[in-house]
Amino acid sequence: MKKLFTLFVAVLLTAGARAERKEVHILSGNDMHAKLEAMPALADIADSLRTLYPGLLVFSAGDNRTGDPLNDMNEIPAYPMVALMNQIGFNATTLGNHEFDSGPHGLARLIALSNFSYLCCNAFADDSLNIHLRPCKTFDVEGVRVGVVGAVQLGTHGTPDSHPDNFHGIRFTPVDETVAQYEWMRKQNDVVILLSHNGYESDVATSAKLPWLDLIIGGHTHTQLNGGEMHNNILITQNVNKLKKVTHITVALERDSDSEPWRIVEKKAENIDVTKHQGRSKVVKDMVRFFSDNPTFQRVLAQIEKPLSTYEELGCLMCDAFIKETGSDVGIENYGGVRYDEHPAGDFTVSDVLRLDPFGNDAVVMEITGKELRDMLLSCCVNDDDQFPYVSGITCDVERDKSNPRVVKKLTVKTLDGKKFDLKKKYKVVTNSYVASICDAPRSDQGHSINKKTADLIISFLEHEGRLDYQGKKRIMEH
Repeated sequence: MKKLFTLFVAVLLTAGARAERKEVHILSGNDMHAKLEAMPALADIADSLRTLYPGLLVFSAGDNRTGDPLNDMNEIPAYPMVALMNQIGFNATTLGNHEFDSGPHGLARLIALSNFSYLCCNAFADDSLNIHLRPCKTFDVEGVRVGVVGAVQLGTHGTPDSHPDNFHGIRFTPVDETVAQYEWMRKQNDVVILLSHNGYESDVATSAKLPWLDLIIGGHTHTQLNGGEMHNNILITQNVNKLKKVTHITVALERDSDSEPWRIVEKKAENIDVTKHQGRSKVVKDMVRFFSDNPTFQRVLAQIEKPLSTYEELGCLMCDAFIKETGSDVGIENYGGVRYDEHPAGDFTVSDVLRLDPFGNDAVVMEITGKELRDMLLSCCVNDDDQFPYVSGITCDVERDKSNPRVVKKLTVKTLDGKKFDLKKKYKVVTNSYVASICDAPRSDQGHSINKKTADLIISFLEHEGRLDYQGKKRIMEH
C-alpha cells in the first residue's frame, strides 16, 4: 500500500511539472537603402515591440545605404542612416554590397560612428584600414544565448557587387565554406542565426549545407516572403527593399530544468507593413527633418509627360542622356544601375536623378568595334546577375537558353532603324565606370573617364530637354 501511495504521488508531481518556456523576439529589416522618411515608422514599430518584449533584438541584413541623396551625399556619406539606426536601437547589421559604396575609408568611418555591431565572417580588412568588423556575436536575451554570424554576397569576380576600387585592402572568402567554420557556435548558443546578404536562392541552398543553423535573416534579392519559409528545418526570412515591410520573428524555447539545455519548440515570422504606421517618434522625425533640410535636391529639371512604370523606360532615359551629352553612338547602363522602376508624370528633380543613379560613377568613353561592343554587352549580362543591360543608339534581340534561362544563347544587335549592325565598324560607346570595370570581354580600348559623373550627364540632359515622354520605350527584346 505504501509503495502504491509513493507511486501515486510521483505521478502527480510529474503530471504537475511544467517545462520552463522563453521566447526570443527579433525585428529584422533588409535592403533599407536609405529610406529616411520610413525611419520614424520603423522607430514606432521597434518601440511598440520593445514595450511587449524588453529583450527585443533589432537586426539588418545589409544595404542600409545608397538610395537617397540626402543620406548618400551627406557631409559624411551615409551618416544619416547610421544616426537613425543608432536612435532606433539596432543591435547588429551585416555588410551589404552597398556598404562599400564610399570605399574602405568611408566604411571605416561609418562603423566608428555606429552603436551597433557589423557582423561579417567572410570579409577581411587590412589592419591599417581600421575597419572594425566582427565575424559573429552572442546576445543574451533573458538567459537565452543567441549567436549571430554574418556574411556578404560575392559576385562573379569574387567581390560584392560594388565598384572594384571600393575593396582596396579588403579580401573575401566564399560564403558557405566560411560560415561552415562557425559550427562551433551551435554548442555555445541556444539559437544560431545567419545574418545573410546573399539572396533568397543562395539562402535556400545554404540551409541544405548548414543544417546546424536555426534561422537565416536574408537580404540582397529583395524577395518578399510571406512571413518566413521553412527549408530543411531552418526558418528563412526576407522582405522587399526600401522599408516597405519588416519582419517580427519569434523563437520559442523550453527546458525541463535549469540543468538542461534550451530546446527550440517553435519558430515563426510575420510581416509588418511599415507604410501603415504613422511614425510618431518625435526624436526620429526631427532627425529626418534635420537631414532633409537641403533645397538643392528639390530643384526641378524637367517635366515627365506620362508616368514611367518600368526599369527599362528609366534605363532608356539614362542611356539617352549618356549619348546626347557626350556625342557618343551607343550608351550602356547595367541592369542593377537603375535603382527604381516608376516615376509619376510631373516634376523630375535633382533628387530623382540622384536616387535613380546614386553611385557616383564616372562616365567612361571608349572607341570599340561592333563585335567588341556585342561581347561587352554579353559580359555585362554575365557579371550583373545574368540581367541584360539597357542601351541607347541600338536595339538588342536576346534569345535565352530554354533549358537554362540565365544563359544568353543568341544576341542580335541592330541599329535603331532595324538595320544590320556592323560588327567591324568602330563606335564611340559611353557607359559608367562600374560597367567598364566589370566587363572583362577583350576590347582594344578600355575607355577613359571624361571627369563627369553619369548623374551629372542625366541632370544636364533633363535641363536641355525640358519635357520628356519615355512611356513604353523598349530596346531590349527578350525571348
